[in-house]
Amino acid sequence: MHFFYHTGRYFSLLAKVFSKPEKHRVYLKRLFTEIDALGLNSVGIVVVISIFMGGIITLQVAYNMNNPFLPSYLIGLGNRDTLILEFSSTIMGLIMAGKIGSNITSEIGSMRVTEQIDSLEIMGVNPASYMILPKIVAVVFIFPFLYILSVFFGLIGGLIVGPGVGAITAAEYLNGVQYMFNPYYVNFSLVKSLVFGFLVASVPAYFGYYVEGGAFEVGAASTKAVVTTNILILVCDLILTQLLL
Repeated sequence: MHFFYHTGRYFSLLAKVFSKPEKHRVYLKRLFTEIDALGLNSVGIVVVISIFMGGIITLQVAYNMNNPFLPSYLIGLGNRDTLILEFSSTIMGLIMAGKIGSNITSEIGSMRVTEQIDSLEIMGVNPASYMILPKIVAVVFIFPFLYILSVFFGLIGGLIVGPGVGAITAAEYLNGVQYMFNPYYVNFSLVKSLVFGFLVASVPAYFGYYVEGGAFEVGAASTKAVVTTNILILVCDLILTQLLL
């Protein structure tokens, strides 16, 4: 029963969020603020994690392909396809759910418990649309760029670590990265990034918007929002993979 209750209330909130904005200029200003706060501030962690994970994936593929009958360029190919198909979209989505999602829940939840949302309603402002819509648009807009950055720096990480430890030469690695490249894999993961971006912004916003109590309840709602978002990302990943691949 709780599942259907929360599902119905979630879509009811989305209906309020996507109602017609009152002042486009105000929304546009908030949109750029949210892109900076939620998107650009996440670039650093995406770059660092992607470099290290690209190097780790390269080493793991190399050590599991210690066979003279397998060409070494498959190491670069394995790292490329792992980054494009799964890591840079799904794993980064899970990580961003923790960073961005908890931020959104805490911000909106704090406004709820300090009655700022009630004040907006009294002023005749649609608080759901005013607070949540710029966050959803900003995160959905920035996620594909974070995905592309993650793939690029993941490949760079493999190029640094693979030749650095002697697992593969730089020429063989680059040959593998270019070998049998399928552009559809990128399109598929970009679609996943858009869906994951929507979940990362809207689900935590829901938990923050309806939080009740004080600071402790806001923290509990942030934890619940991150866990729920991660589960939904994995479910959607399974569904989209089945439908699109």
